[in-house]
Amino acid sequence: MKRMIASIAMGAAALAAPTIGTADGKEVYAKACAVCHTAIPPKLGDKTAWASRIATGTDALVAAVIKGKGAMPPKAGNSSLSDADIKAAVEYMVSQSK
Repeated sequence: MKRMIASIAMGAAALAAPTIGTADGKEVYAKACAVCHTAIPPKLGDKTAWASRIATGTDALVAAVIKGKGAMPPKAGNSSLSDADIKAAVEYMVSQSK
């Protein structure tokens, strides 16, 4: 199941993988993260699901996205994302999930 979810995530991210480069968290989320985080936990805005993740701090969350974690591939499957893009998206997601 995890492999299937990862395959779906990678395929969806590849379809929506234009170079973003804007460091606009909401835009990065919409283009690279929403495809999974609207359907697969932790969903954006789910305070309970995000609480323990938020407690680890922004740096740990950013590192997890860069490296990949569980079904999420490195850089959410979009290697063109900069670290600034990832940090902006993480900060946006955290702000929507507190």
